Amino acid sequence: MPLTMVNLGETNTIKKVGGKEETKRFLNNLGFTEGGEVTVVSEIAGNMIVNVRDSRVAIGRDMANRIMV
Repeated sequence: MPLTMVNLGETNTIKKVGGKEETKRFLNNLGFTEGGEVTVVSEIAGNMIVNVRDSRVAIGRDMANRIMV
């Protein structure tokens, strides 16, 4: 399921990062790699703040839909 469907505070493992090669590279550079853990901290108007690799990252709904957990 996409990251946008995850409940707040729930830790999940990243199964796949989709999208164009440029998008995948961008998300990998932010720490969204397959097998990594991600936790949704908050969601405001579709935008999300997540914990990934001991960092907080803000991503938009369109990017979050490309991250499968």
